[in-house]
Amino acid sequence: MLHLADALGIVDKFWVVGYSGGGMHAWSALRYIPDRVAGAAMFAPMANPYDSKMTKDEKRKIWDRWSTKRKLMHILARRFPSLLRLFYHRSFLSGKQGQPESWLSLSTGKKDKTLLEAPTFNTFWEKDVAESVRQGDAQPFVEEAVLQVSDWGFSLSDIQMQKKEDQGVFEFMKSLFSQAEREWVGFLGPIHIWQGMDDRVVPPSATEFARRMVPGATVHKLLDEGHFSYFCFCDECHRQIFSTLFGTPQGPLNPAPESSEVAPEPAEETSPAYEEVAEQEQETSGLA
Repeated sequence: MLHLADALGIVDKFWVVGYSGGGMHAWSALRYIPDRVAGAAMFAPMANPYDSKMTKDEKRKIWDRWSTKRKLMHILARRFPSLLRLFYHRSFLSGKQGQPESWLSLSTGKKDKTLLEAPTFNTFWEKDVAESVRQGDAQPFVEEAVLQVSDWGFSLSDIQMQKKEDQGVFEFMKSLFSQAEREWVGFLGPIHIWQGMDDRVVPPSATEFARRMVPGATVHKLLDEGHFSYFCFCDECHRQIFSTLFGTPQGPLNPAPESSEVAPEPAEETSPAYEEVAEQEQETSGLA
């Protein structure tokens, strides 16, 4: 991500966006290049279901929301990743038309199911996977699935940490009886997470875990929304999201229309000094 920003000539801080499985890449930017990031917008960011810091209850709530095939996908990615190739080639990489939720073994709520069955979404879906189908290469998808359930090299709790200070005996005893706030280090910019409460692809418990690990994150809970319903083809949802991130829109830009008429050239003005010189010349010629 940093190399991409440098290649594009981006010298200022930039925002990162993480949707679903892309959340882990956004989290990594906050962890490793916090000085380059202005803020983060997360939309149902996936958590590693095998994370050692996740409680049993958090894990249970995530796994219980998934279909049997979805669970099998994560188990294969964790233990037998080579078998995922067969799954991908038999599903959406086959080039056959089919509903996305069946191809990806997704469990969907009411709003998501309605959206995924709409012709507009199916047209979008077919265009989205067309290049992947043409190439027929499952390796990028296998690598992403394996990364999702592997050790990311950092914990979400590393993104925002309380600064450790060397304390003497007196300071330590004092801290036991005082509520003095300790300094936070890491990424301290804005982090917004939107989570559909009827999301069965990335269950709400994944966001609850992220919020527990990253105390500074702001979570926006969307009742009755799923994984796709508020993110795809919902102008009002997008308007509210951008208003949250960047403030109330000021309206469209209305540049002044360019005039087709050629502006007249300004008339040549005679400076007072020139008039005075001209009068003196006339007087001189009269005396002559």
